[in-house]
Formats: sequence, structure tokens, C-alpha cells
Amino acid sequence: MPVITAPYAFNEGQLFVDLESICGRPLHLKCEGFNFAGSIKLKAANEMVESAERDGLLTPESILVESSSGNLGVALSMIAASKGYRFLCVTDSRCNLSTRLLMEALGSEVHVIADQDSNGGFLGTRIEYVRQLCASDDRYVWLSQYTNAGNWRAHYRTTAPEIAGQFPALDVLFVGAGTTGTLMGCARWFRQWHRPVRIVAVDSVGSVAFGGEPGRRMIPGLGMSMRPPLLDESFVDEVIRVEEADTIRMCHRMARRGFLFGGSTGTVVSGAMDWLARHDAEDLTAVAIAPDLGERYLDTVYQTNWLQDLYGDHVLDEERMGSVAEEVEPVTRTSERRRRP
Repeated sequence: MPVITAPYAFNEGQLFVDLESICGRPLHLKCEGFNFAGSIKLKAANEMVESAERDGLLTPESILVESSSGNLGVALSMIAASKGYRFLCVTDSRCNLSTRLLMEALGSEVHVIADQDSNGGFLGTRIEYVRQLCASDDRYVWLSQYTNAGNWRAHYRTTAPEIAGQFPALDVLFVGAGTTGTLMGCARWFRQWHRPVRIVAVDSVGSVAFGGEPGRRMIPGLGMSMRPPLLDESFVDEVIRVEEADTIRMCHRMARRGFLFGGSTGTVVSGAMDWLARHDAEDLTAVAIAPDLGERYLDTVYQTNWLQDLYGDHVLDEERMGSVAEEVEPVTRTSERRRRP
């Protein structure tokens, strides 16, 4: 029985769900939501805070500040509360209400950005606000998850070895692309492994992380309105883009079997099912990473009025739900193959 004194000291890293009975194709889902922060972002948050402490950047008077769509903000709120730091999260109007309330319950201040940037997202505006804060008061310490190497190092040290330990014959790994910290940490680790592993990045349609035209994105977690500074595409074999309607259908498909996951997980699983449908996957060992669980999405992804207002009355029609794992339509899903040098 584990006994802890700090909330960031516990993180279940060995839980996987076999999705074949739900989705009809062999895929194991690594569940990263079982910790006190409720998401995979606890790993990056802990690594970045500890690095800043080792480097002498944090003092008792410091005020941590970070731009986050939600999950990293919760993780930093929890760590800041435990360690006695003040924390300000700069988020935007897409952040789930429950996530904002959770950060405030942990004692953090939350600033919501309403103005979009030139790419139609909020990230540029959020970052500019953080920069202005730091310029105005040297007590503010910006960890900058978008450029901080601790973001990917956390997954190089933990997530990738956890997967390899459970699946020593791994053939393909599906990882959602946001800041690309998880993607880069896992990709770097498996590049040095004893057997080749195909790294497939899963992104949202409308994200410009891997190029392409910006578009509306309403589900927080995956996708970027700028190219992620941490991204090194030489480590990525293939990119799959998923429409948000397919994300929603996959979330509901899993929920109907008792597994309530977040929007990022729905995107990753939908992209993985697309890839597996187009390949001879019967003898492949495939793993996808689920960043969080679904409770924080009850007022969005799992709320009927929200879904109908944004995606139409028929987004969850039985016919569409039944084919979500089988259909491979280039209109709604696109993939790009990338060769390693």
C-alpha cells in the first residue's frame, strides 16, 4: 500500500485498457489519468518545477505562471499548493469550466483570455499576456511548457519505459500532439530501443502543429495554433489528423462501454483506428496514450446541447457511431507519411 505525503508522489503508470472488444481492432490504451492531477501533465509539471528549483529560479517569493488549456494548469496548481508557491494560470475560453474551478479550488488564480491570435486560436494571445506579466514583475517565473526541455524529458524518463516494460514487442505507438512533449519524449526513447517502433503523431484538424491551414478547434488538449518549438519531425514517422466530430463519436463509443475518457483520448483512439484499418494490424502490437479521463468534459464533449450547437443535431446518430472505427474517409481524416533520415 503506497503512503505519500505529497500529492505529486503518486502516479499509476502501469494501467492499460484493451480496446479490441470496443473498437474491433487490436489496440492497448495507456491510461495516464490516475493521479491527483488527473492527467499525464503531472509528469511534465513535476519535471519542470523540480528543474527550476535545482537551477535556483524559484524562491519563496516566486509566482509561477503558465499558459495552459487546462490539464497542465491543474497539475501546476496541485504542485504549487503542495510546495507553497503562488500560481497563475493563463487559459482561454475553451478551457472547461470544471477545470477552471478545480484550479481555483487548489488556490490558484486563473486568467481567461478571450481574444484570438492571427491563426484563429488563443495561444499567441495567451503567451503575449504571460510575457507582459513577466516583464512587469520579476517575481513571475514562466516555466514555458512549449520550450522547456523538461516537458519531453519527463516522458523520456517515465512514459516510454513504462510502455516498453509492458509491451516489449511494441510495433507502433500513437501519441497525441499538443506541445509535443509526450510525443518527443517517447519518440526519442524508442529511437534508441533495440527494435524499430513506428511513431504515429495524432493531431486535430485545424491545428497547424505540422503545417496546414488553421481552423476552428473547440476541444482543448490537442493541437496548436503555432508550430511547437519542441517538435523535431525527424522522430515522427507519420501524422494523422482527426476531425473533432470523430473525436466526439469515439469518446461516446467508449463511454457506452463504461470507459469515460477525455477529448484528447478520443482523438488519439480515432486516429489509431483509422491507421489500423488501413494496415494489416492483426499481428501488430499497438499502443496509444490516453492523457486524461472524461469527468472534466461533462459540460462539453458529453453535453448534448453543446454538441448540437457546435457540430449539428446528427453528430451522434447511431449510423455514424456504428461506423466510427471502420470508416476511412479522406475528407474527414488525413495522414502524412514521414520517413526517418
